[in-house]
Amino acid sequence: MLFRDAPSRVSINEVSVRDGFQSEPQFVPTHEKIRLIDRLSLSGVARIEVTSFVSPKAIPNLRDAAEVMAGITRQPGVVYAALVPNDRGAERALAAKADEINLVMSIGESHNLANMRMTCAQSLAAFRAVMATVAGSGVKVNGVVATAFGCPFEGVQPLSRVLWAAEEYLALGMDGLALCDTTGMAFPRQVETYCRGVLQAFPKVPLTLHFHNTRGMGLANVLAALSVGVDSFDGSLGGIGGCPFAPGATGNVCTEDTVHMLEGCGVATGVDLDALLELARAMPALLGHEVPGQVARAGKSTDLHPCVATVAQ
Repeated sequence: MLFRDAPSRVSINEVSVRDGFQSEPQFVPTHEKIRLIDRLSLSGVARIEVTSFVSPKAIPNLRDAAEVMAGITRQPGVVYAALVPNDRGAERALAAKADEINLVMSIGESHNLANMRMTCAQSLAAFRAVMATVAGSGVKVNGVVATAFGCPFEGVQPLSRVLWAAEEYLALGMDGLALCDTTGMAFPRQVETYCRGVLQAFPKVPLTLHFHNTRGMGLANVLAALSVGVDSFDGSLGGIGGCPFAPGATGNVCTEDTVHMLEGCGVATGVDLDALLELARAMPALLGHEVPGQVARAGKSTDLHPCVATVAQ
């Protein structure tokens, strides 16, 4: 095992069809989203964040949220989640039979105002209404702590601020937590410290880490979180996505690159890497541009090639 406290198996959660597609210049057709989700459902990922039930005016690329949820073929054991901004979004997610909903608040007040157009206090009030809407439905709720490792407008957020948000979420009755490096400001030593602090404070609460690769530290940060016991990670096929309210932000940590690294380190993911690579290699044609993922271009480290004889000088 790479690290003494690292789990031997982790869950991989796919966010490209929500976090990635929402920021694309062109609308990805509904049938293509459904086709991709159905193939991802067979790849071994634990959870797919399918869409977001937000106003079509706010995010036109996800205006087909209900149609996508209705059109997918659900596989046993796969969790189909949706992001919602308010109680109206929660009602739509319930009607679409989402298994889980994600609620997001940036702990950097400035970023929350830019991203959600609300103060943190207003976000928490909206979450209270959402929790009332989903009460008794059986749908689980995850509280996402955005800008957990740094706000592009305010700088590094202290661990105490992360713990405050977690306490607020759990007091509202949320089931799980996610720490999100929304703007790619995290670095491994910080990730190790923050993850250890959250796991020690809330040892029985499921914890997921969501990293961006803005400054090239996404995979290093995955390893840092893994080293202290985190066993659930988000990834985006091809490494697409990124926060539109973060200056200079690039995509999320790449799912297939993450799986390739973890499996190489002896950490089981349950994911069919070859299936992911096939999907990742089709992303440029689907989106109309290249994507940041590395392994889809270079191949797996275990791939062998014919030896080319050197030319005598």
